[in-house]
Amino acid sequence: MSPGRLPSARKRRARPPVRKVAVTGKETLILDAAERKAALLRVIGSARRRIVLSLFRCDDFSVLDALAGALERGCEVEAILTKRAKGGKKRLKKLWGALEEMGAVVTRYGDPVVKYHAKYLVADEATAIVTTLNPTRKCFSRTWDAVLITEDKSVVSGLLALFRADSTGVPLPSRRSISRRLIIGPERSRAEIRALIAGARHSIRILDHKLSDPDLVGLLRERRDEGITVSVIGRHPMGPIEPHGKMMIIDEQCAILGSTALSTLSLDFRREVSVVVHQPALVKQLNLAYQALSARAGAAAAHLPGDRIA
Repeated sequence: MSPGRLPSARKRRARPPVRKVAVTGKETLILDAAERKAALLRVIGSARRRIVLSLFRCDDFSVLDALAGALERGCEVEAILTKRAKGGKKRLKKLWGALEEMGAVVTRYGDPVVKYHAKYLVADEATAIVTTLNPTRKCFSRTWDAVLITEDKSVVSGLLALFRADSTGVPLPSRRSISRRLIIGPERSRAEIRALIAGARHSIRILDHKLSDPDLVGLLRERRDEGITVSVIGRHPMGPIEPHGKMMIIDEQCAILGSTALSTLSLDFRREVSVVVHQPALVKQLNLAYQALSARAGAAAAHLPGDRIA
């Protein structure tokens, strides 16, 4: 074989397979802005014994009223909050005070560097919510966000294990104790998201207006050079909708959504939680939503940060 016909090292390199995991329990995905708050309130309203949740921002009184109602009917409510949020120190103090006044047990995440930015809730150790949104008036009305409600036992137990660790200040449990569907940062998010990107065989679709991490941008550019279709919707026009939620779809067969942004700050310095979605109907729902947004972005969706645009 002549040197000109030698296969490239890139083409010979083995790709890690996209991980497959069993889902034990029904799941519902809510994308419509008008339905997201109702879905969250239904889960809170159905709880009878215990609610644990992570809050980064919350200014919607109906959510606080629902938590107060849960406490009044004898349900325990435990919340973990960040100590710091950009431009939100006074709002955080008000939120802490409101939750403590109604009788909730509030833990302020103790890490001096890492912000607690994860967005999840578990009701009665049976139903979990992993979401891209904060329970705010803005996220309930004019942002692109997603709410996944799941009864998958592995996700429920994994979030409870994470909550126990973070509320007591102990290290993140081993991977065996945490569902492989959960991508948790900063300890594991970079490596696991990198593996998903490296394992793509046909296409990578990203919805993330904060995509900027040099390592991941470089990997995406490399995958694009190898013939993988890479599409990114960042700060593109979305009509009346504002960018907020984060999502990635691999080969139109697997999706991840949650609080994790593809930025260095999010990957390395924040407690983030995203969930892997494999159910075909839900992935199709996310694909259709992405296609609608991509049509608005047009040719700009083919560009990565740092690309030279003619």
